[in-house]
Amino acid sequence: MPDAPPAAFPREQAQDGSFERQASRFRDWVQAEPGAAYPAVGGRYHLYVSLACPWAHRTIIYRRLKGLEDAISMTIVDPERDEHGWAIAEGPGNTPDPVNGFAWLSDAYEASAPGFDGRVTVPVLWDTVTGRIVNNESADIIRMFDREFAAVADPNAPVFCPPELEDEIDEVNAAVYAHVNNGVYRAGFATTQSAYENAFRDLFAALDTLDRRLGQLRYLLGDRITEADWRLFTTLVRFDPVYVGHFKCNLRRIADYPNLAGYLRDLYQQPKVAETVNFNHIKRHYYRTHPTINPNRIVPVGPHMNLVAPHGREALATRG
Repeated sequence: MPDAPPAAFPREQAQDGSFERQASRFRDWVQAEPGAAYPAVGGRYHLYVSLACPWAHRTIIYRRLKGLEDAISMTIVDPERDEHGWAIAEGPGNTPDPVNGFAWLSDAYEASAPGFDGRVTVPVLWDTVTGRIVNNESADIIRMFDREFAAVADPNAPVFCPPELEDEIDEVNAAVYAHVNNGVYRAGFATTQSAYENAFRDLFAALDTLDRRLGQLRYLLGDRITEADWRLFTTLVRFDPVYVGHFKCNLRRIADYPNLAGYLRDLYQQPKVAETVNFNHIKRHYYRTHPTINPNRIVPVGPHMNLVAPHGREALATRG
């Protein structure tokens, strides 16, 4: 038997070859309440993101749709991560760090937890007053942006996780995270055939279920866009250009699903969303950052994606 290939992230690989994502290290909470350790005020926090990363993309969408650009500054890292991690430098689509002058995102982790030896990930919400990372979990950051920063957000911006829908949103999120958001990585980073096939089956069973659901509902919870939709969107928009080929998730494309395909176009065409999507960064990151998967680091030219075509979902029934 040949030796097993090297893992993309060896410390997150189980003995059976499956990928087990590390837990986020920083989970403090920005709050609107008086006396909060991290008060939700404008000008205090800085967001480090990658345009390539689906987890970071969630926070970029929220910052844009909630009208928080003036309240929360942002640095976009270089999409091509190497053995040193995420580089911070000016380039096409990426920006320098105006707050700390960091050259690497790992500098932020070291400043916050000296000796940090986990994987350095995006997004990162940085506190300029205490000089440390507040939170590096995208699920937390988008909910903070949605709720806690209301005083400095656009007053006309929608709330994507209203309290009356929170339990249902959390239930949908849990299934989508396990089988779709993280499911593509479980398939792509698997180092054994069985681990890959298990993730592959879970992923497409979940996509089939979502496609059936979206045959009845315009959005995942009905007639309004919620947090659950944006969390799914950032995976779907990367699926055909990256996950189908690079991660071997090739049973079907999103373009082959009658309802998911229109749903993806519907979300992409929402005001201000398309400007948060950068396919150049997305493809360069995946195809040039994982040499164990794509050793020649060739970035594919395709596929053609017409995300501005009519989606035809306006008249869809919202709830049965």
